[in-house]
Amino acid sequence: MGLRRTVTIETRLEELNRLTEAVENLGEEDNWSPGLVGKVNLVLEELAINTINHGHDGGLHDISFTFSSTDDALTIEMVDDGKPFDPLTDAPVPDVNAPMEERPIGGLGVFLVRKLMDELAYRREEGRNHLTLVAYRAE
Repeated sequence: MGLRRTVTIETRLEELNRLTEAVENLGEEDNWSPGLVGKVNLVLEELAINTINHGHDGGLHDISFTFSSTDDALTIEMVDDGKPFDPLTDAPVPDVNAPMEERPIGGLGVFLVRKLMDELAYRREEGRNHLTLVAYRAE
């Protein structure tokens, strides 16, 4: 085990299939559990969709995902040049106990990311958002 790869997609929804395929290939190559592959795909899809839909005022941009693994953990750094957005502090925490009909549409993506990842860290550096996600390999 031990892998380091970067996957870059454009800010178009059509690119999500490429990201999903890359995650599945990396998981197979690095012997990730099916649960870890599914969790990573869900989290990255949520984050990529948010960046594609809300991160820019138009034009194509890139989002890069750098995967690094050890025997114990998978670390992913997501980098984009979109609007500053720290999902750890800027995203509202949804009221998951409210009745469904009273909840606003959307807003669960970042909540899921927080719940599914073991560690999260954000920084803004040189005009780019850097979100680091860690998932422990033991399930």
